[in-house]
Amino acid sequence: MTIPKDIPEKWFPIILPLKRKKEGLSSSTIIRKGAEEERRVRANDREYNEKFQYASNCIMTSKYNIITFLPVNLFEQFQEVANTYFLFLLILQLIPQISSLSWFTTIVPLVLVLSITAVKDATDDYFRHKSDNQVNNRQSQVLISGILQKEKWMNVRVGDIIKLENNQFVAADLLLLSSSEPHGLCYIETAELDGETNMKVRQSLSVTSELGDPNNLAQFDGEVVCEPPNNKLDRFCGTLYWKDCKYPLSNQNMLLRGCVLRNTESCYGLVIFAGPDTKLMQNSGCTKFKRTSIDRLMNTLVLWIFGFLVCMGVILAIGNAVWEKEVGSLFQSFLPWDPPVDNFLFSAFLSFWSYVIILNTVVPISLYVSVEVIRLGHSYFINWDRRMFCSHSNTAAEARTTTLNEELGQVEYIFSDKTGTLTQNIMTFNKCSINGHAYGEVIDILGSQQKRSQPLDFSAWNPLADRDFCFYDQSLLEAVMVGEPAVHEFFRVLSLCHTVMSEEKSEGELLYKAQSPDEGALVMAARNFGFVFRSRTPGTVTTQELGKEVTYTLLAILDFNNIRKRMSVIVRNPVGRIRLYCKGADTVLFERLHSCNQELTNITSDHLNEYAVDGLRTLAVAYRDLSEEQWEEWAEHYRGADKSTDCREDRLAAAYEEIEQDMMLLGATAIEDKLQEGVPETIAILSLANIKIWVLTGDKQETAVNIGYSCKMLTEDMTEIFIVNGHTVQSVREELRKARERMLESARTRDEGKEAEAQGWGGACALGNGFGGGGAANCMPDEAKCPPPQAPPSSLLESINGEFALIISGHSLAHALEADMEREFLETACACRAVICCRVTPLQKALVVELVKRRKKAVTLAIGDGANDVSMIKTAHIGVGISGQEGIQAVLSSDYSFSQFRFLQRLLLVHGRWSYLRMCRFLCYFFYKNFAFTMVHFWFGFFCGFSAQTVYDQYFITLYNIVYTSLPVLAMGIFDQDVPEQRSLEYPKLYEPGQLNLLFNKREFFICIAQGIYTSVVLFFIPYGVLSHATQSNGVPLADYQTFAVTTATALVIVVSVQIALDTGYWTAINHFFIWGSLGTYFTILFAMHSSILFNIFPKQFHFLGSAHNTLGQPVVWLTIALATIICIAPVLAFRFLKLDLKPQLSDTVRYTQLVRQKKRKPGGRAGHGVGGAGAAGGSALGRLGRGGSRRSGYAFAHQEGFGELITSGKNMRLSSLALATFASRHSSSWIDSLRKKKHASSSGAQNTLTTEDGSNVSSQTTLVSNSSSVIGPQGTTPWETRQPCNETGLTCSLDDISLNMVRCTEREAGGCSAGTVQETLFVWRGPGSRISGTSSPVPPPIAEETSSGD
Repeated sequence: MTIPKDIPEKWFPIILPLKRKKEGLSSSTIIRKGAEEERRVRANDREYNEKFQYASNCIMTSKYNIITFLPVNLFEQFQEVANTYFLFLLILQLIPQISSLSWFTTIVPLVLVLSITAVKDATDDYFRHKSDNQVNNRQSQVLISGILQKEKWMNVRVGDIIKLENNQFVAADLLLLSSSEPHGLCYIETAELDGETNMKVRQSLSVTSELGDPNNLAQFDGEVVCEPPNNKLDRFCGTLYWKDCKYPLSNQNMLLRGCVLRNTESCYGLVIFAGPDTKLMQNSGCTKFKRTSIDRLMNTLVLWIFGFLVCMGVILAIGNAVWEKEVGSLFQSFLPWDPPVDNFLFSAFLSFWSYVIILNTVVPISLYVSVEVIRLGHSYFINWDRRMFCSHSNTAAEARTTTLNEELGQVEYIFSDKTGTLTQNIMTFNKCSINGHAYGEVIDILGSQQKRSQPLDFSAWNPLADRDFCFYDQSLLEAVMVGEPAVHEFFRVLSLCHTVMSEEKSEGELLYKAQSPDEGALVMAARNFGFVFRSRTPGTVTTQELGKEVTYTLLAILDFNNIRKRMSVIVRNPVGRIRLYCKGADTVLFERLHSCNQELTNITSDHLNEYAVDGLRTLAVAYRDLSEEQWEEWAEHYRGADKSTDCREDRLAAAYEEIEQDMMLLGATAIEDKLQEGVPETIAILSLANIKIWVLTGDKQETAVNIGYSCKMLTEDMTEIFIVNGHTVQSVREELRKARERMLESARTRDEGKEAEAQGWGGACALGNGFGGGGAANCMPDEAKCPPPQAPPSSLLESINGEFALIISGHSLAHALEADMEREFLETACACRAVICCRVTPLQKALVVELVKRRKKAVTLAIGDGANDVSMIKTAHIGVGISGQEGIQAVLSSDYSFSQFRFLQRLLLVHGRWSYLRMCRFLCYFFYKNFAFTMVHFWFGFFCGFSAQTVYDQYFITLYNIVYTSLPVLAMGIFDQDVPEQRSLEYPKLYEPGQLNLLFNKREFFICIAQGIYTSVVLFFIPYGVLSHATQSNGVPLADYQTFAVTTATALVIVVSVQIALDTGYWTAINHFFIWGSLGTYFTILFAMHSSILFNIFPKQFHFLGSAHNTLGQPVVWLTIALATIICIAPVLAFRFLKLDLKPQLSDTVRYTQLVRQKKRKPGGRAGHGVGGAGAAGGSALGRLGRGGSRRSGYAFAHQEGFGELITSGKNMRLSSLALATFASRHSSSWIDSLRKKKHASSSGAQNTLTTEDGSNVSSQTTLVSNSSSVIGPQGTTPWETRQPCNETGLTCSLDDISLNMVRCTEREAGGCSAGTVQETLFVWRGPGSRISGTSSPVPPPIAEETSSGD
């Protein structure tokens, strides 16, 4: 939506929320009253403010209350078509003229289902109420009549003045009036709002900053006129009117609800927005009723089944009319119609409704009871999974809902927060390069990290060292102690060039307050290596260098901003020498070095490339000596620029540029933004499962990009990374258009290369290339051998498979999400392998998720850990909350929660895939067995005069779905597996059937229905044909109703029991007990109900006296049952064997692979192996690809401009400096996947090699293996394995590769596997270590192999 220029700026917050409301994304919390154009708030005047009826500070995220629960919950439940359907049947059964079954057979299970669901919904809402009450009942100090009184948050009103103390949450959106800090400053943490944990500064107006005393504040009667409630976190426009003066207000004067006051003793604020009007609540989406795609499909299928039921009823009613007219009317005196019936048409009308009741078991209500039980069981499996338990935080995984489990197996898009979700919010000083020497971890030539010794002990010689700091390279400490000048100067820069504040509570106990975590990590590193930053004043910086205290005169701070990407300080040391120290992104700093630094620059650049490949945040360090004359001349220019009233920022930037020239390079630092454990491996495995991961973060672009490289979302071999950073609609549209053009151009180039390679493969096929298993003999002489290229898809952009990434900023995303551009944005983003959205608001996160849901019709999952992720979590089909460092708001709003991102892999690939598989198998079998059961009534109608007579005993009808067949299908739905959990993780492609919805869809439904109808035909006509001419041993005919009913019922129970035994893929003792126990229960109950004991007690209820004993005592009956069972089951067995042989699924191949492994495993056992096997241990290691300088991470990505000026002005100085919690710095190695090894070629096949950039040749027959213990196995396992030749493909392979031998090629008709099939097998059907390359080469590209690090 383009906003016209003539609309005042104050209308923006109104227009944008209304637009979102129009799109259906906003609840009533987006804008409370459309009539509110501006807000007027008068301090300390509740009577005045209450005239405007502003919202109170009470929040409510729950859905129900005591009064509305029953009607609202029943309304939601009867939106399920099945519930409405059963209510309709219940009403029919209450009419005695048409009901042939008792009403309790429907009302009891219906009430049971509604009650179970209502209890579950009530429990979920209870926890929401509990959370709301916990927040609403927090205590706050409110200034009332000049006295501070404790009030609950829910009782705070707009216009109140409240007092906040250190580490307290902000109760509402406040205008900061005064603070205990000098100049009205206060520090806040906004993790709940934007996910950023670094400190931010807010400052009160100077006119109110002196009102620190409650008595003075009680007299304050200023009036604020500002914008109405809106969801813009980064802007606020208003004016304060006080004492006949007006003062402009901005976001820098506001404290928003959800923030935490840090390192500030106390402050006072005026409530401007409260409760649902606060920006936090404006960004929180409403609680939505989530349903799975299977639920929606079942609603459609129930309608179809009801239509089918009506058709059957109509057919049987017509038959009844014809029969009554032609036959029934002939013996009215013997069998008269019931009193209400006076003609054959009315009889047919009643017969129609009777058959609707009888045939309703095609969708029994027990189906929905069973579904809820199965989902509950799956939820408990998630809760009980010990491998998703985090011992560090003592947190187990929790399924907070039971309705979405199977949808976990269908996820296509994951939307993830960054801070706290992918990372740990911990920065550690990892490596550095000083004067051309690299310090830090050493990597040997084979690419394996050397085992770390114990961390260096700094406390032995440095009493001010931080005990939590970890560094392992002894050589750097030795360089410091021997006095290498470059090393000393390097750490001197780190101890002086920053904006950190220090507080020394006791001797030797230093606490640093850094406004970016990078700053803190660098100053902490300098501190441990002997260059300790102690304190600062506006004009001095005091350090302790190797035990000696030194005070530097701070002449100037050249502040950081996003354009400069560097900061500098100019200091004078005690001997009078003036020096400029600078640190910043190497891309900008290298351009400003003296020409004599060329050789050192090249060496340092190589080190930076290595650090960048490891995903470390890098920056370069330099200095420049200044003479007194140079300083005085430049200081004059600087003062003039600083005092200028027009273009001040540009003049200052020009002054900075003037002095930051001809610098001397010292080296570079590498900081690790510590990822959570297993994040890169998890992302890699989920990508192999065809799950697309988008990162939506409030952090700056550089931070997100750097984490993207660390997580391996962004890689060096990507074709291109597109950055959309436009500020106008036209610029964003143009950047998206150019990105699509580049993608299409790349796709066309790749397609041309494929055509040329296809011709090359044709020649190779004619000569025999080792892939056919026998050379030319396996090649067809016609075109079938090399099939022609497929027809181009309708949208070429959809077919793009290149290695592209899209990075878009928040202000550009605001334009891209407009109605006329969202399609272009989505097409561009979906064609990319990775998408990163930076600087996005919580509501923008929800808008992106909603866009993908609406346009792509794909199952989405959102995962986050902060309140800023709540809206996204509620919008996605599945919301996952991480119990991290940003509170529990995300967990409370989520459907599933755990403590580590890596558990997402197990949640989806194991629990999600199993839940989907089990639910699909359950539904297929359930519909099959009920159609087989019900359709017998239909066939029987043609032989009973269409009288609505049931085939079975009414007790059998009641117990069939409740007792005889319920437990076996429940056991299958809860415990069944196709492959073990280890194989589910090793073969991520097993996840794809769920994404494509292959296991239960309309086609599979009709197949089940057809099988059920076929079974009903056999079960009716085989006994009918046999028994109509059969006799007992004494000559008495067996052709009676009761014998036929017992025979058919027994055959039905046996057939469906054998069928579920065939459908069960994973047998447990419970399965055996339920299946065979249900058969035993059937015969027990059958003989009991046909016994004389019950008949004597209830003679009118049990009519089948002795039928079971007489019928089942006849051999011909058992032969009939056996014949019917064979005819029903034999076609199923034949079809499954043929399908397994001709078109096996990946799960079939994996199971066969496992079987072959078990058979061929040596008795002594194997030491262990990698997931995909490995080649010989020899071969040269490949060099790692360096990231280009333009992609290396820059300096202090979370840094903010303005702190330099704040320090030099002295506004933030006080006697006791501000405190900052020290960073935990336990070192963890990054996930390295760029080191490669060669493998020995097959003796029989041609050796296919590719040449990398460093000239190394790599065999095409290698497989990537992660060094994660969860993939390879426990420590100590051997990653190498002896290769044995395989006869079918001519490749060398281990037992892990046996799956390749069992692949049934799609080109089977052509007489052999094509090269493309073999290549796809190598890359698509491997374990989690595999990665798909963007190359179009017909031979597999080189794939790295790693050994276990042995940490």
